[in-house]
Amino acid sequence: MKKKGFILLIVFVAAVAALYFISRTPQSTKVTLTEIGSPPPDFELTDINNNHVKIRDLKGSVVLVNFWATWCGSCVEEIPSMEKMFRQLSGDSRFKLVTILYKDDLQRATGFMLQNGYTFPVYVNPDSSAEKTFGITGVPETFILDKKGTLRHKVIGPEEWDSPRVLDALRSMMNEP
Repeated sequence: MKKKGFILLIVFVAAVAALYFISRTPQSTKVTLTEIGSPPPDFELTDINNNHVKIRDLKGSVVLVNFWATWCGSCVEEIPSMEKMFRQLSGDSRFKLVTILYKDDLQRATGFMLQNGYTFPVYVNPDSSAEKTFGITGVPETFILDKKGTLRHKVIGPEEWDSPRVLDALRSMMNEP
């Protein structure tokens, strides 16, 4: 009986000590998801040439942020239309396409881009701050920011990015003050 009581005392002391140390450990910063109508917090991306871009530096342009992966069938399906949209709009400084690899290898993605003749920019976000900011649950997911940097649209799943409906909507946003 004494042995059982001693063991219970040790378990109790260990539990109290654990609670003490947990309460003293700084909690990770809470991530606030960006909602439609508000701007995302700034985050930094790196391209295949190790150039860095911050999302806030793209204000003044409509920014289409697309999360994708080479292993994602739906992503691979929508990429040809994204490339066509990019080729139609990339000459206008009021539009930027930012594609971010999600849980994928940059070299594999680079090979995929070269093999298929795709020219749109591909970025990585090593600290995952971009996917946390937008609350990514899978891919493809796309977020459209207006020229003021405010999130205006969220698209979950594949889209026909070169359709007249999408291109007209993007051009309309590009023409806003």
